[in-house]
Amino acid sequence: MAHAHAHHPHDHDGHDHDHAHESGQGHGHGHSHGIGHHHHHHAPADMGRAFAIGVILNTAFVLAEAGAGIWAGSMALLADAGHNLSDVLSLVLAWGASVLARRAPAGRRTYGLRKATILASLANAVLLLVAVGAIVSEAIHRLREPAFIETGLVMAVAALGVVINTATALLFFRGSHSDLNVRGAFLHMAADAAVSLAVVIGAAVIAVTGLLWVDPALGLLIAAVIIIGTWGLLRDSMDLALDAAPRSVDVEAVRAWLAALPGVESVHDLHIWAMSTTETALTAHLIRPGNPEPDAFLHQACEGLHGRFNIGHATLQVEADTAHACRLAPAEVV
Repeated sequence: MAHAHAHHPHDHDGHDHDHAHESGQGHGHGHSHGIGHHHHHHAPADMGRAFAIGVILNTAFVLAEAGAGIWAGSMALLADAGHNLSDVLSLVLAWGASVLARRAPAGRRTYGLRKATILASLANAVLLLVAVGAIVSEAIHRLREPAFIETGLVMAVAALGVVINTATALLFFRGSHSDLNVRGAFLHMAADAAVSLAVVIGAAVIAVTGLLWVDPALGLLIAAVIIIGTWGLLRDSMDLALDAAPRSVDVEAVRAWLAALPGVESVHDLHIWAMSTTETALTAHLIRPGNPEPDAFLHQACEGLHGRFNIGHATLQVEADTAHACRLAPAEVV
């Protein structure tokens, strides 16, 4: 049986490194190795600045909002300050993960710390749900026991919160489409802006009508909106933490594409998983009798996987001897 392992051209900082070597081994097994195709897609370069600005702005606002809440006797502002504090912590978490993801592999961590971004996005989703729980609890309490608030001060502070949280969310908007970790930060800030807006509207309605139940009712409505928005983040983060293929990758389409490559008879032991919130890896065994021009075939296959499916880390084992079945061939074997 002949095996070809492809780990094709590395793409580090604009430099391409092509390595190839062949080695013979006993028992009739020939191994040809090509080093290749690791395309790295990190979050946009300015995300570090976005995280720094977001943390500074929101920390200052949390302190101001908590002080105003105590002064105005507003549980709504205090609850929102607590929610914003959880988001500051989530921003720090996401920022730290994005920094860790850029660390080079070392020792036993042969993938580096890229998966920290996945763990951070999962933690962000959980933190959001915990914050929602606090909002719901406070809203229910205030529905039972309405409390008078200084509506003018509450409206002014909450309006400032809308501006700060919206501005922070916009810093992460561009990166939120391609990086689940950044998406978590974006959703946190967008949810904060929505909560602050609800506080403004509630305070205005109370000032006009005197209906104290309006504020906690709006709080419950916003909590429901946050839960709906967070569910997708929680589901995707959990999937990636369990090494599921990213939602953007159609596993069966990849399998069909590999099976249609020149000379390939079948595909087995296919695994696709996320190395980070922006990088995808793949391993597969291809049955290819004779394996003509192995190096050219492997380069072509890895280029195609990157171009068509955005899979930048592909390792392919080509098996040319069809007389001996691979022990990993059965679909149920991992």
